[in-house]
Amino acid sequence: MNKAEIERASEEELWKLYKKSHDSNIRDEIVRRYAFLAKSVVGKIAATLSKNVEFNDLLSYGTMGLLDAIEKFEPDKNFKFSTYAITRIRGSIYDELRAIDWIPRSVRQKTKELEAAYANLENKLGRTPKDAEIAREMGLTEEELNKVVLQVSGTSISSLNDVWSIGGDDDELAVIETVEGPQSLKPDLILQRSEVKGMIVEAINELPEKEKQIVVLYYYEDLTLKEIGQVLDLTESRVSQLHGKAMLRLRSRLGNIKDHVE
Repeated sequence: MNKAEIERASEEELWKLYKKSHDSNIRDEIVRRYAFLAKSVVGKIAATLSKNVEFNDLLSYGTMGLLDAIEKFEPDKNFKFSTYAITRIRGSIYDELRAIDWIPRSVRQKTKELEAAYANLENKLGRTPKDAEIAREMGLTEEELNKVVLQVSGTSISSLNDVWSIGGDDDELAVIETVEGPQSLKPDLILQRSEVKGMIVEAINELPEKEKQIVVLYYYEDLTLKEIGQVLDLTESRVSQLHGKAMLRLRSRLGNIKDHVE
């Protein structure tokens, strides 16, 4: 196919042709049509990070995720490419951020202390700890705790965006997909996806109500922090703070679930 024919082709035709030929010109057309996804995800993530992370660097990481999604996507499965690609784009960005170790040492230390406090109280109490309990555990007032959480909120780059392995390279499970998306056609994975989905839904449902609403609106309704603030009548700063708390609460729970899966 020449360039004009590729540009006129339907999405279904492009996927069929690309999976047969792996023609770079067809791949480039798919990238052109879905580049907006990378920009959208990057814009959303950039708003939660410190200013020392360049937008163009994030866009480069996101584009790598888009290319990875194009290579691994299976058109015959019963789900949309955009849903699949967004998960891969997010994952690529977070993987690169972790690799470059962009978080200042002092902030990383505070994050570790917070995570340890949440995990310790979770184990002691057998439930999600309250803010007052976390503050006492760390020797802080609730106001001081809120300031610390706001400072580290941009470092919560794992949890729902992680991709776990369940048996091999071809059996990957994006955490967020177990709640929002595609069903594997492999019979031996269907039961495990269902089990993992149940555990993750339970962990999210145990969050305080406002935090749960933010997780749903951010990860599953794809709203920005600013948009969530408008929906919930909260400042963007407060939404960022509550999102950070939710991720800290979920991280220890999801760590236990990940150990169960892998």
